[in-house]
Amino acid sequence: MNRAVAAVLAVVVVLASAGLGIGAWLLARDAAPDQLQISAYTRGQLTRVGPFLYCNVLNLDDCQTPQAQGQLVVDERNPVQLSVPEQIGAAPWRLMQVYQDPANTTITSFRPNSRLAVTIPTVDPHRGRMTGFTVQLLTLVVDQNGELHEAPHAEWSVRTDWAS
Repeated sequence: MNRAVAAVLAVVVVLASAGLGIGAWLLARDAAPDQLQISAYTRGQLTRVGPFLYCNVLNLDDCQTPQAQGQLVVDERNPVQLSVPEQIGAAPWRLMQVYQDPANTTITSFRPNSRLAVTIPTVDPHRGRMTGFTVQLLTLVVDQNGELHEAPHAEWSVRTDWAS
């Protein structure tokens, strides 16, 4: 009788494990990529933010625009520590740092699987104070002239406010 009970328990455990695995797969399969969040930390503050904009990578006219925006209070001494999830880091992405004069925006591009974290100084000696930054996921598109360009299909945004 003990072998029969053990066999039945083993079958129940295998079926339950398979059911949980299939359930987890179904939940993950339906999870929208717009649930991805970036995180930024400085001066004891952490902000996690979902996308400002998220477009279908195959149709850049099909977009969701939740317009989420993070906020951090910054100062000149403490840089911002930016972290992106593996799903962003596994793709080509870029960091845009915006300064008091938006013409002074800097863009840094990252190759797939090269970086998940970046230290961002809040002041640039030539550009001044940073007013915010944006993370963009990139895709290649062909324009009307047949030329190949990078275009963002997703964007996360953090505004910086300056401590008094």
